[in-house]
Amino acid sequence: MTPSAARPPLVERDAMLCRACGREGRASEGYPCESCGTFVCLVCTIRGVTRCRNCVEKAKST
Repeated sequence: MTPSAARPPLVERDAMLCRACGREGRASEGYPCESCGTFVCLVCTIRGVTRCRNCVEKAKST
């Protein structure tokens, strides 16, 4: 048995769930929420979304 056959295949993912819309996006292409720092995808940022869903709800309740 060769050393490469003994190891499982390497599976890396650079994806996170957008906390504003719920879509999966590349972590390197998103921005942090301006309030709490969680991931907001590039599409939401282009649409003008700067805060995650939780921070928007907290702002509405106060």
